[in-house]
Amino acid sequence: MDLASLPLISGDSHVEEPSSLWYENLTPKMREALPAELGPANQTALQFAKRIGIAGAEETKGVTEAAEAAGATDVEGLQALTVDLERRLAVMREDGLSGECIYPTAGLFVWSIADAAVGEACCRLYNDWIHDRMETRSPRFRCAGLIPTWDVDVAVAEVEHIASLGLAAAMLPLVGTPPYNHRRWAPLWRAIEEAGLPVAMHQGSGHDMLFYRGPGAAVANLLATQSMAPRATALLATSGVLADHPGLHFVFVEANTAWLAWTMCTVDNYYEAFQEYEGWVRPLLPEKPSTYMARQIHGTFQIDPVAIDNLRTTGVAPLLWGSDFPHAEGTYPNSRQRVIEMGEEIDIDSGADIFGGTAARLFKFDPDVLTTPV
Repeated sequence: MDLASLPLISGDSHVEEPSSLWYENLTPKMREALPAELGPANQTALQFAKRIGIAGAEETKGVTEAAEAAGATDVEGLQALTVDLERRLAVMREDGLSGECIYPTAGLFVWSIADAAVGEACCRLYNDWIHDRMETRSPRFRCAGLIPTWDVDVAVAEVEHIASLGLAAAMLPLVGTPPYNHRRWAPLWRAIEEAGLPVAMHQGSGHDMLFYRGPGAAVANLLATQSMAPRATALLATSGVLADHPGLHFVFVEANTAWLAWTMCTVDNYYEAFQEYEGWVRPLLPEKPSTYMARQIHGTFQIDPVAIDNLRTTGVAPLLWGSDFPHAEGTYPNSRQRVIEMGEEIDIDSGADIFGGTAARLFKFDPDVLTTPV
């Protein structure tokens, strides 16, 4: 087997939710609490473009070149395409994929809702919808469920609900409120670990992605949102969450992975150095923080040759490739070629894990997905 024939699983793919999903299933009073991204015209890219000050944002077509190449000419067409079984499988076949880990798009803004009851209702609506619309339609789709975080007891109940549905992962906001080293989260970590689900944290979730406006803002904002991944990783490792829950895995979606080598080295250095100051480092861990990161932290990337170069530091397990279909920064329809370019310097066993095997294990794909063509 070589990179040209290796089974590929995208660790990062998306649906575009229908505009009616939340708005038409909530009471009029609850609708008032929805952010624009979850409203009747939930064009997430347009909403963000307007916020960072892009002139004429309303005049854009609302779909990427990748989406157009797949047959969607407008937002409504894109929403239909991403949940149409035969068309989605045709896209995967064209791109050389065997399976996809599926995440929301507009749903990533659910944690910006201030009203807990509305947020909890939105999570449940999405989870039941994605289960019926995608998860049950083909073993080639493994879908993540949204976990409401306003009340930890409700969060635990929703973990149990999505596990009973057979969804593949529990989505939490990348930035937690309160931060993820707080004891409030302990019951949730236990529940997710007991359910055997990985935690998926998508870049930009749980915080305002608008760091900058004006010239350069679009690209600089993206880098700023991805910087939350090493921050969360450091906190999870040094606080003892990873050590206390060895079966708990965190997948940072679309945050790339090159940052992990730097994080592992830097956190280890400060963890050792700061022990000279009595009481600064707590808790003291059985192993270095990097040990837990290498074992339980993962990140998806589309094109990240630096992450490939850093394998000597990180090991293979943290890296998951993803196409990010149907978004502009994704690799469709050239995913196979991008994989060949990135993987040409590594051994085939490592490539098999990075480009599909690790995702298959974490998200519990049916083994037949890796051995049969779409």
